Amino acid sequence: MKNSILNIKLCALILMTVFTSCSKNDDSTDEMGQESYNTEMAITDAPIDHADVKAAVVTITGVKVDGKSIEGFNTTTVDLMTLQQGKMMTLGNLDLTAKTYSSISLIMDYESDATGNFPGCYVETADGVKHQLKSSANEIKINDKVDVLASTANKIIIDFDLRKTIIAATKAEDKFDFVTAAELSSGIRLVNNLETGSISGTVSDNKNTSEKIVVFAYKTGTFNEAEAEGQGASNVAFANAVTSTTVDTTTNSFKLNFLKEGDYEAHFASYSDTNNDGKLEFNGMLNVESLTNVQIGQIKVTSNINIGLNVAVTGIKK
Repeated sequence: MKNSILNIKLCALILMTVFTSCSKNDDSTDEMGQESYNTEMAITDAPIDHADVKAAVVTITGVKVDGKSIEGFNTTTVDLMTLQQGKMMTLGNLDLTAKTYSSISLIMDYESDATGNFPGCYVETADGVKHQLKSSANEIKINDKVDVLASTANKIIIDFDLRKTIIAATKAEDKFDFVTAAELSSGIRLVNNLETGSISGTVSDNKNTSEKIVVFAYKTGTFNEAEAEGQGASNVAFANAVTSTTVDTTTNSFKLNFLKEGDYEAHFASYSDTNNDGKLEFNGMLNVESLTNVQIGQIKVTSNINIGLNVAVTGIKK
């Protein structure tokens, strides 16, 4: 009888141990025992300045966060031109602890796309020609940081700004190049969608000043007229803009997406084909006036809120 009771107690102890072990394994924790949260990684794009660009394609073979790769990541070839105006594509998921991350990298393949065809990264122009894009490093270490919150809805968005990362080439065989490796790292930004808002509205250009209008978002106080002239090794114009978007020529509407909380100012640039070569040239910055109570130079963005901004063009700055 005593042996039976002893066996029952022993079995109960074993079962308790098993259930405790399962319970611990079911918790989402990292190797240090900290709670982690499933985090989606996605990619989006800000527009390119060149009117004759049909596609801007990159091939990504991996994504690293603090040196940890997304498990099961499949080589992905994506046309970034299809991911504008707030559109994005999911790259994968990672379990991450709630903290600030400053080491996120994209692993690129410049030679082959996801199906093995050459090239892996390129710009396709309207005539169907593919112009290969290459950089001196296959790993792009993004020069930005992003917060992962204690939430199940984290979505880290990688904003691959084509205007900052692709330039006209100097060699005849390829019309386009990536900027330098350092500029490439700075031309990609990171945001957590939980911490972003947006600015949208319309631009009334009754004076017909422009064939295309680009709207730039700057942190308040960071814009000066020299921004339009280009800077750095690759002579990138508007290099310090947080993001940009084009005004729809049919609806006259625009939207600046994925802005971190903070104070911003909006600036409007005019482009037209002034020499009839089929390409749009920069005319100058536009003078605009707000048609609402929102001040163009002091726009406060908060999470999950869209700020409405309607403006009228009064002329081109001289």
